[in-house]
Amino acid sequence: MAAVDRELPLPLIRTDQAGVCELMLNDPDKYNTLSAEVLECMLKTLADIAADNKVRVVVIAARGKAFCSGHNLKQMRANRGQAYYQDLLADCASMMQGIVALPQPVIAKVQGLATAAGCQLVASCDLAIAGRSARFATNGINNGLFCATPAVAVGRTVARKHALEMLLTGEFIDADRAAAIGLINYAVDDSELDASVEKLAQDLSHKSQYALRLGKASFQRQMEQPLDAAYRSASNDLVCNLLSDDGIEGVDAFIEKREPRWNNE
Repeated sequence: MAAVDRELPLPLIRTDQAGVCELMLNDPDKYNTLSAEVLECMLKTLADIAADNKVRVVVIAARGKAFCSGHNLKQMRANRGQAYYQDLLADCASMMQGIVALPQPVIAKVQGLATAAGCQLVASCDLAIAGRSARFATNGINNGLFCATPAVAVGRTVARKHALEMLLTGEFIDADRAAAIGLINYAVDDSELDASVEKLAQDLSHKSQYALRLGKASFQRQMEQPLDAAYRSASNDLVCNLLSDDGIEGVDAFIEKREPRWNNE
Protein backbone atom coordinates (compact mmCIF):
# COMPACT_ATOMS: atom_id res chain seq x y z
CA MET A 1 0.00 0.00 0.00
CA ALA A 2 1.47 3.34 -1.04
CA ALA A 3 2.00 6.00 1.59
CA VAL A 4 -0.35 8.95 1.55
CA ASP A 5 1.14 12.29 2.59
CA ARG A 6 -1.26 14.87 3.97
CA GLU A 7 0.76 18.05 4.32
CA LEU A 8 -0.92 20.15 6.95
CA PRO A 9 -0.14 23.80 7.62
CA LEU A 10 3.54 23.51 8.46
CA PRO A 11 5.34 22.68 10.70
CA LEU A 12 3.46 19.37 10.98
CA ILE A 13 3.27 16.60 8.40
CA ARG A 14 0.88 13.66 8.61
CA THR A 15 1.70 10.41 6.79
CA ASP A 16 -0.62 7.39 6.74
CA GLN A 17 0.52 3.94 5.70
CA ALA A 18 -0.99 0.52 6.42
CA GLY A 19 -2.90 1.69 9.49
CA VAL A 20 0.02 3.59 11.02
CA CYS A 21 -0.27 7.37 11.17
CA GLU A 22 2.96 9.31 11.66
CA LEU A 23 2.86 12.92 12.83
CA MET A 24 6.16 14.57 12.04
CA LEU A 25 7.16 17.79 13.79
CA ASN A 26 8.83 19.66 10.97
CA ASP A 27 10.41 22.87 12.24
CA PRO A 28 14.00 21.74 12.84
CA ASP A 29 15.48 25.24 12.66
CA LYS A 30 13.46 26.13 15.77
CA TYR A 31 14.13 22.75 17.43
CA ASN A 32 10.49 21.75 16.85
CA THR A 33 9.12 24.05 19.51
CA LEU A 34 5.46 23.84 20.46
CA SER A 35 4.47 27.18 18.97
CA ALA A 36 0.85 28.35 19.00
CA GLU A 37 0.61 27.24 15.36
CA VAL A 38 1.89 23.73 16.12
CA LEU A 39 -0.54 23.34 19.02
CA GLU A 40 -3.48 24.46 16.86
CA CYS A 41 -2.48 22.04 14.12
CA MET A 42 -1.93 19.17 16.55
CA LEU A 43 -5.32 19.69 18.19
CA LYS A 44 -7.12 19.55 14.85
CA THR A 45 -5.11 16.56 13.67
CA LEU A 46 -5.68 14.56 16.86
CA ALA A 47 -9.43 15.17 16.56
CA ASP A 48 -9.31 13.91 12.96
CA ILE A 49 -7.34 10.81 13.96
CA ALA A 50 -9.70 9.99 16.85
CA ALA A 51 -12.57 9.75 14.35
CA ASP A 52 -10.56 7.80 11.75
CA ASN A 53 -11.14 4.06 12.12
CA LYS A 54 -8.46 3.34 9.51
CA VAL A 55 -5.77 4.57 11.91
CA ARG A 56 -4.63 1.78 14.22
CA VAL A 57 -1.43 3.26 15.67
CA VAL A 58 -0.02 6.79 15.90
CA VAL A 59 3.69 7.65 15.88
CA ILE A 60 4.89 11.12 16.89
CA ALA A 61 8.30 11.87 15.40
CA ALA A 62 10.40 14.89 14.48
CA ARG A 63 13.00 16.10 12.01
CA GLY A 64 16.33 17.61 12.91
CA LYS A 65 18.53 17.63 15.98
CA ALA A 66 15.66 17.94 18.45
CA PHE A 67 12.54 15.91 19.02
CA CYS A 68 10.94 18.92 20.72
CA SER A 69 12.53 21.65 22.83
CA GLY A 70 9.31 22.76 24.49
CA HIS A 71 7.47 26.05 24.13
CA ASN A 72 8.64 28.76 21.75
CA LEU A 73 10.03 31.27 24.27
CA LYS A 74 10.66 33.94 21.63
CA GLN A 75 7.01 33.79 20.59
CA MET A 76 5.93 33.86 24.23
CA ARG A 77 8.09 36.90 24.98
CA ALA A 78 6.69 38.71 21.94
CA ASN A 79 3.15 38.11 23.22
CA ARG A 80 3.85 38.53 26.93
CA GLY A 81 0.64 38.73 28.92
CA GLN A 82 -1.57 36.72 31.24
CA ALA A 83 -4.36 36.05 28.74
CA TYR A 84 -1.96 34.88 26.01
CA TYR A 85 -0.04 32.62 28.40
CA GLN A 86 -3.23 31.11 29.82
CA ASP A 87 -4.65 30.41 26.36
CA LEU A 88 -1.37 28.92 25.12
CA LEU A 89 -0.98 26.63 28.13
CA ALA A 90 -4.64 25.61 27.90
CA ASP A 91 -4.09 24.58 24.28
CA CYS A 92 -0.95 22.67 25.27
CA ALA A 93 -2.81 20.89 28.07
CA SER A 94 -5.63 20.02 25.67
CA MET A 95 -3.12 18.62 23.19
CA MET A 96 -1.38 16.48 25.81
CA GLN A 97 -4.72 15.23 27.14
CA GLY A 98 -5.83 14.58 23.57
CA ILE A 99 -2.91 12.18 23.16
CA VAL A 100 -3.88 10.36 26.36
CA ALA A 101 -7.55 10.23 25.32
CA LEU A 102 -6.85 9.19 21.74
CA PRO A 103 -8.41 5.75 21.12
CA GLN A 104 -5.30 4.51 19.33
CA PRO A 105 -1.98 3.78 21.05
CA VAL A 106 0.58 6.56 20.55
CA ILE A 107 4.33 5.93 20.24
CA ALA A 108 6.94 8.67 20.65
CA LYS A 109 9.94 8.19 18.36
CA VAL A 110 12.59 10.31 20.05
CA GLN A 111 15.81 11.58 18.54
CA GLY A 112 17.92 14.44 19.79
CA LEU A 113 16.64 16.72 22.53
CA ALA A 114 13.32 16.42 24.38
CA THR A 115 13.20 19.27 26.86
CA ALA A 116 10.56 21.00 29.02
CA ALA A 117 7.22 20.62 27.20
CA GLY A 118 9.02 18.33 24.75
CA CYS A 119 9.76 15.99 27.64
CA GLN A 120 6.11 16.41 28.62
CA LEU A 121 5.14 15.30 25.10
CA VAL A 122 7.21 12.10 25.46
CA ALA A 123 5.66 11.39 28.87
CA SER A 124 2.15 11.92 27.49
CA CYS A 125 2.56 9.26 24.80
CA ASP A 126 1.57 5.69 25.64
CA LEU A 127 4.92 4.23 24.57
CA ALA A 128 8.29 5.73 23.71
CA ILE A 129 11.48 4.54 22.05
CA ALA A 130 14.56 6.75 21.82
CA GLY A 131 17.88 6.67 20.04
CA ARG A 132 20.81 6.53 22.42
CA SER A 133 21.95 10.02 21.45
CA ALA A 134 18.65 11.45 22.75
CA ARG A 135 18.69 13.68 25.82
CA PHE A 136 15.85 14.57 28.16
CA ALA A 137 15.36 17.40 30.64
CA THR A 138 12.76 19.54 32.37
CA ASN A 139 15.26 22.36 32.41
CA GLY A 140 13.06 25.43 32.80
CA ILE A 141 14.37 25.82 36.35
CA ASN A 142 17.72 26.89 34.86
CA ASN A 143 15.94 29.92 33.38
CA GLY A 144 13.98 30.69 36.55
CA LEU A 145 10.90 28.78 35.36
CA PHE A 146 9.71 25.67 37.18
CA CYS A 147 8.31 23.26 34.57
CA ALA A 148 4.91 23.07 36.28
CA THR A 149 2.89 21.76 33.34
CA PRO A 150 5.53 19.25 32.18
CA ALA A 151 5.51 18.03 35.79
CA VAL A 152 1.92 16.82 35.34
CA ALA A 153 2.88 14.28 32.67
CA VAL A 154 6.37 13.48 33.93
CA GLY A 155 5.12 13.04 37.50
CA ARG A 156 2.54 10.54 36.31
CA THR A 157 5.07 8.57 34.28
CA VAL A 158 8.12 8.21 36.51
CA ALA A 159 8.48 7.78 40.27
CA ARG A 160 8.08 10.96 42.32
CA LYS A 161 11.71 11.31 43.39
CA HIS A 162 12.96 10.84 39.83
CA ALA A 163 10.44 13.42 38.62
CA LEU A 164 11.44 15.94 41.25
CA GLU A 165 15.12 15.40 40.56
CA MET A 166 14.54 16.27 36.91
CA LEU A 167 12.28 19.21 37.74
CA LEU A 168 14.37 20.76 40.51
CA THR A 169 17.85 20.29 39.03
CA GLY A 170 17.08 20.79 35.35
CA GLU A 171 19.87 18.34 34.56
CA PHE A 172 19.87 16.35 31.34
CA ILE A 173 19.60 12.58 31.37
CA ASP A 174 20.54 10.24 28.53
CA ALA A 175 18.28 7.70 26.85
CA ASP A 176 19.49 4.75 28.92
CA ARG A 177 18.73 6.65 32.14
CA ALA A 178 15.34 7.68 30.73
CA ALA A 179 14.58 4.01 30.14
CA ALA A 180 15.78 3.03 33.61
CA ILE A 181 13.38 5.46 35.31
CA GLY A 182 10.47 4.64 32.99
CA LEU A 183 10.25 7.87 31.00
CA ILE A 184 10.69 5.79 27.83
CA ASN A 185 10.27 2.07 27.20
CA TYR A 186 13.79 1.47 25.92
CA ALA A 187 16.73 2.99 24.08
CA VAL A 188 18.23 1.68 20.86
CA ASP A 189 21.20 2.61 18.73
CA ASP A 190 20.35 5.64 16.60
CA SER A 191 20.68 3.54 13.45
CA GLU A 192 18.00 1.16 14.75
CA LEU A 193 15.43 3.76 15.84
CA ASP A 194 13.33 3.78 12.67
CA ALA A 195 13.19 -0.01 12.44
CA SER A 196 12.43 -0.45 16.14
CA VAL A 197 9.51 1.98 16.08
CA GLU A 198 8.21 0.50 12.83
CA LYS A 199 8.29 -3.01 14.30
CA LEU A 200 6.42 -1.91 17.43
CA ALA A 201 3.84 -0.02 15.39
CA GLN A 202 3.29 -2.98 13.06
CA ASP A 203 3.00 -5.39 16.00
CA LEU A 204 0.29 -3.21 17.54
CA SER A 205 -1.50 -2.73 14.22
CA HIS A 206 -2.02 -6.50 13.95
CA LYS A 207 -3.64 -6.83 17.39
CA SER A 208 -7.39 -6.65 17.88
CA GLN A 209 -8.17 -2.97 17.50
CA TYR A 210 -11.23 -3.39 19.70
CA ALA A 211 -9.09 -4.81 22.51
CA LEU A 212 -6.40 -2.15 22.10
CA ARG A 213 -8.87 0.73 22.22
CA LEU A 214 -10.82 -0.74 25.11
CA GLY A 215 -7.58 -1.54 26.91
CA LYS A 216 -6.07 1.92 26.59
CA ALA A 217 -9.26 3.59 27.84
CA SER A 218 -9.63 1.03 30.64
CA PHE A 219 -6.05 1.53 31.82
CA GLN A 220 -6.30 5.31 31.90
CA ARG A 221 -9.63 5.20 33.71
CA GLN A 222 -8.66 2.78 36.46
CA MET A 223 -5.36 4.52 37.14
CA GLU A 224 -7.31 7.57 38.32
CA GLN A 225 -9.58 5.57 40.66
CA PRO A 226 -9.24 4.19 44.20
CA LEU A 227 -8.27 0.52 44.32
CA ASP A 228 -11.76 -0.92 44.88
CA ALA A 229 -13.32 1.25 42.18
CA ALA A 230 -10.45 0.41 39.84
CA TYR A 231 -11.14 -3.32 40.19
CA ARG A 232 -14.86 -2.81 39.58
CA SER A 233 -14.19 -0.70 36.53
CA ALA A 234 -11.56 -3.07 35.13
CA SER A 235 -13.80 -6.09 35.76
CA ASN A 236 -16.62 -4.49 33.82
CA ASP A 237 -14.25 -3.72 30.97
CA LEU A 238 -12.97 -7.31 30.90
CA VAL A 239 -16.51 -8.69 30.83
CA CYS A 240 -17.27 -6.46 27.83
CA ASN A 241 -14.06 -7.63 26.19
CA LEU A 242 -14.81 -11.33 26.80
CA LEU A 243 -18.28 -11.00 25.26
CA SER A 244 -17.15 -8.94 22.27
CA ASP A 245 -16.68 -10.49 18.83
CA ASP A 246 -12.91 -10.23 19.10
CA GLY A 247 -12.88 -11.53 22.66
CA ILE A 248 -14.87 -14.62 21.68
CA GLU A 249 -12.71 -15.12 18.58
CA GLY A 250 -9.49 -14.77 20.56
CA VAL A 251 -10.47 -17.39 23.14
CA ASP A 252 -11.72 -19.78 20.45
CA ALA A 253 -8.54 -19.35 18.42
CA PHE A 254 -6.37 -20.00 21.48
CA ILE A 255 -8.24 -23.20 22.36
CA GLU A 256 -8.35 -24.36 18.75
CA LYS A 257 -4.63 -23.55 18.27
CA ARG A 258 -5.07 -21.30 15.24
CA GLU A 259 -4.48 -17.69 14.32
CA PRO A 260 -7.35 -15.38 15.29
CA ARG A 261 -9.35 -13.51 12.65
CA TRP A 262 -10.19 -10.14 14.15
CA ASN A 263 -13.39 -8.28 13.41
CA ASN A 264 -11.99 -5.29 15.32
CA GLU A 265 -15.42 -4.87 16.91
